[in-house]
Amino acid sequence: MSPTAASPAPVPLADGLVLRQARPADLDQISALLTERGDSADALDHRLVVSDPEVGWSACAVVVDGERVVSTATLLDEEVRVGGIRLPAGQVELVATDREYEGRGLVRALMRWAHDRSAARGHVVQVMIGIPYFYRLFGYEYAIDIPSALTVHTPRAGEGTPALRVARPADIPAMAALQDMAQDRFDVAMPHSAAGWRWLLDHQASTSWVLERAGTVIATGRTTPPDDDEVLLAEAAAADEAAARDLLSAVVAQFPGSELKVVHRAGSVTATAWQEFLDHEPRKRAEQYYVRIPDVAVLLDRLRPLLWQRLTAEGTDRTGDDIVISTFGAHYRIPVGADGLGEVVTGGPMQRPGSVKGIGVAPDHLPALLFGPHGIEGLTRIRPDVYTGEEELFQALFPPLTADLLSYYLPY
Repeated sequence: MSPTAASPAPVPLADGLVLRQARPADLDQISALLTERGDSADALDHRLVVSDPEVGWSACAVVVDGERVVSTATLLDEEVRVGGIRLPAGQVELVATDREYEGRGLVRALMRWAHDRSAARGHVVQVMIGIPYFYRLFGYEYAIDIPSALTVHTPRAGEGTPALRVARPADIPAMAALQDMAQDRFDVAMPHSAAGWRWLLDHQASTSWVLERAGTVIATGRTTPPDDDEVLLAEAAAADEAAARDLLSAVVAQFPGSELKVVHRAGSVTATAWQEFLDHEPRKRAEQYYVRIPDVAVLLDRLRPLLWQRLTAEGTDRTGDDIVISTFGAHYRIPVGADGLGEVVTGGPMQRPGSVKGIGVAPDHLPALLFGPHGIEGLTRIRPDVYTGEEELFQALFPPLTADLLSYYLPY
C-alpha cells in the first residue's frame, strides 16, 4: 500500500467518535496533542514522517470528535533480521490521547488499525518500545533484551583528538555501512530504515555524529542532549579499535564536564576497544523490547530456511519426522524432508506435545523463544509452561540469541 493509495474507510466508534487516516488538515492538532502528552520533539518527528514522500499520511491515524483530533498513532516500517532471514516488521510510535478522552478504548482501536495496516504492509512481526505492561494488552510480549548503558569511568580527550561533526545526508551510506558491520555479529538485528536515517538527521531528541580520518567516515554514534550533566552515547560503531577510541575521546571533548554513559554492544569493535574504560555494573532491572507475533504459522514458515540450517548442523538425519511446536491452544507441524522443511501445518489444541517428542511453549513466551537471549534451554528453567520432549533437537532449533536493535527512539 503506497502513501498515495486510497485511504481505508473511516471506522465509527462509540459516542460519535470516528477513527480515520490522518490528513494534512490535522497536522497542527496532532502536533499540539503530541507536544501536550509527550514532547515538542514528538511533533517534529511526526511532521518528518508524514511529509516523507516514501511514507506519507497513510502511516498515521487519528480518532476525531467532530473536527477535533483526540487520539493518534503512527506505524513505521522496519525490518528484523534473524540469522540470514529478513522479516518485514512494523513499529507503533507517536501514540497520544487527549486526557479528556482517556479510558474510552481509543488506543485499543488505534492499535487494531496499526495491526491491520501492518498486515496489509506484509509485516510478519511487530516490535515496540513501550511503557511497562500496557502493550501486553494488545498481544505484545517482552522478548529481546535492551543492552545496558554503562558509565565511562576514565574518559580522556587527548591532544590531537579528531573532532566530531554533525552527520549530513551524504554521510548516511557510510553510517549505514558501519552499523551493518557492527550488527553482522548479532543473531537478531534491526537496522534503521532508509526513511529512519533521513529523519534522524533532523531529530531533536538525539544528535547523530560522524568522525573522519583522511576524509573518510570511520566512526558514528548518537548522543542525547545533556540531562543533569549526563550524556548518553548510543549506536556507536567504528571501523576499527583506534577509530572507536577516537570516537570516545571526541565525545568526551564535545561534552566537557558531563558524565558519559555508552550503550554496550557486546562483542562489537567499540565494546572491545572501550572495555577498560567502562564500569560493568550488574543490571539493576529487566529492560526488554516488546515483540508481537500476529500469525505463528506465517512466521514459522518464513523461518523455515533458518530452522533447516540449525537442524542440519545438529547432525542427525530426521527425514520423515515432524517438528511439532504446541502453543497448547494450537500446534504447528513442520515436516522434515531430505532437502528441507515442508510447509507449516496448523492443528488444533495439543496439551501434551512431549508425548510426540514436541515442544510446548505458552504463546506469550513464543517471542522470547524465537528472538530472545534464553533459548529453549533457558526458558525451560524459568517458565513451567515451556518444555520439550526432545532436548537435543530443540536446543539446536532454538538456541539463545544475541540481538542489536536500532530503534528510532532510544529506549533509555
